[in-house]
Parts: sequence; structure tokens; C-alpha cells
Amino acid sequence: MPQVTFIAFDGTEHTVDARDGDSLMLAAVNNGVPGIDADCGGGCACATCHVFVESDWASKTGVADPMEVSMLQLAEGVTDTSRLSCQITVDDSMDGLRVRMPESQH
Repeated sequence: MPQVTFIAFDGTEHTVDARDGDSLMLAAVNNGVPGIDADCGGGCACATCHVFVESDWASKTGVADPMEVSMLQLAEGVTDTSRLSCQITVDDSMDGLRVRMPESQH
């Protein structure tokens, strides 16, 4: 079971166990990570699970598809490393993944 660390804007780290095949958002919600609201339940329809993927993990988490890119336009503080955590499927190769959350999600 991969461990993933969500880093809040203030630097607080929340390391959780994520199940292979679940979305990164679901791992956060199931473990009570504050700042990942997931208002749409993972349907790529709200951007309340916005994260910044650290650059050394980008190849493992993949690239945003056009629907995700469109939804990210609604998020604050979007960068080149922005992703919706509901669109990242966790697998065992992501053990140690670290993602940061924007200031707007505190």
C-alpha cells in the first residue's frame, strides 16, 4: 500500500496509506486530509481537490486530459504542476508521492 503525503499551504504534512487503484482524492478523503474537499465526489466537476504534484513525480502521475485542464481553469493559483487529485489513480509506483495544496484549500 503506497504512502502519499499531502502538504498543506502552511507546511503541515499529512501522510496517508493509499490503496492501489483508488484516486489520490479518495485517499485524502478516506483519511480525513483537510483541504481536499472533493465537493463533486471525484467527477472532475469542481476543482476542490486541486494539488501541485512535485516535479519529480510528474511522470508517474501522468498528464491532465482536456476535461481536467478545463476544470483547473476554475481553480486559484494554477501552475504547470497543478492537477486534480480525483484524476490521479494511485498505484504502487507512487509510494512516497508528495503533493502540495494551494492556499485557497486550507
